[in-house]
Amino acid sequence: MNVEQLERIRTGQGFIAALDQSGGSTPKALQQYGIPESSFANEEEMYVLVHEMRTRIIQSPAFDARYILGAILFENTMDRTIDGQWTADYLWERKGIVPFLKVDKGLADPKDGVQLLKPIPDLDDLLTRAVARNIFGTKMRSVIKEANPDGIRQVVKQQFEIGSRIIAKGLVPIIEPEVDIYSADKVQSERLLKEAIAERLSALAPDEKIMLKLSIPTEDDFYADLMQDPHVVRVVALSGGYAQAEANEKLARHRGLIASFSRALSEGLSAEQSDEAFNEMLSRSVKAIYEASVNP
Repeated sequence: MNVEQLERIRTGQGFIAALDQSGGSTPKALQQYGIPESSFANEEEMYVLVHEMRTRIIQSPAFDARYILGAILFENTMDRTIDGQWTADYLWERKGIVPFLKVDKGLADPKDGVQLLKPIPDLDDLLTRAVARNIFGTKMRSVIKEANPDGIRQVVKQQFEIGSRIIAKGLVPIIEPEVDIYSADKVQSERLLKEAIAERLSALAPDEKIMLKLSIPTEDDFYADLMQDPHVVRVVALSGGYAQAEANEKLARHRGLIASFSRALSEGLSAEQSDEAFNEMLSRSVKAIYEASVNP
C-alpha cells in the first residue's frame, strides 16, 4: 500500500471521480457523450472510443488534483496507456490523483430485495495485475432495492468477504452496497445497512482498512459514526441517478461525506465540443462537486 496515497485519500480535500463504466454501461456512457452505437462495429472499437473519452477527461486541465483526490478505472482502462504511461501511472505521476480499479463483473438477478455481485472467477489474477499496475484500491457495487434484513446482510457479508481478499493483496477495497434512491423504504434500508456494516467493521483486524461508497442518505449526517471507525479510510457517496445539481445539493447536507460521481461528473460533456468548451464544462462540474464535498 502506498502510504502517501493512503494519507491523501484519508485526509485530502476533494472528491473521487468515477470513470469506471464497464462493458454493459459503456454504450450508454458514449451515447451521453454524443457517440451513438452506430459509431463502432465491435467491442474493441467501443473500448477505443471510451478510452479516448476518458483520456480527454483525465488530460483536461480541469481534471485537477486541487479538487480530485482519486479516480476509479475500469479494467480495460487500466490496461491502456495515456502518453505512453499506464493510465494509473499517468494519474498519479502526472496528475497527483490516486488510481482505483472496478473489479466486479456486474450484478446478479434480484433476490431477497437485493442484487448481489456476480461471481468474480478471475479476481486473484486481476488483483495481481492491479498491484503490478500501481493501483491503490478497488471498487465493487451491489444494490439494495428493499429493506429486507436477510438480503442486506447477504450483500454486506459478500462485500466484506471479497474485501478481505483484496486487503490481503495490499489494496484498499471500496465496499459499495448502493441503496436504490427510488426505493420505497430507503430510510429503513439505510438503517439496516448501517447496522450490518458496523457489525462487519467490528470483526476486522486492527490494521485492515476499507472505504465505503454509499448512496447519499436521507437523514443528514447519517454515516457520521462510520466515518469515525478506525478501519474506515473514507466514506464517499455515489450520485445514484440524481442529476448533478440535485446530487450536489443533497451531498452538501452531510459533513465529511465526499462525492464519487460518474454520470453527474460527465454531465454536459460532448465529443462535439471544442477543447475550450469541453474544459470549461468539466471545470464547472468539478468545482461544483468539490464545493459540495468539502462542506465542513
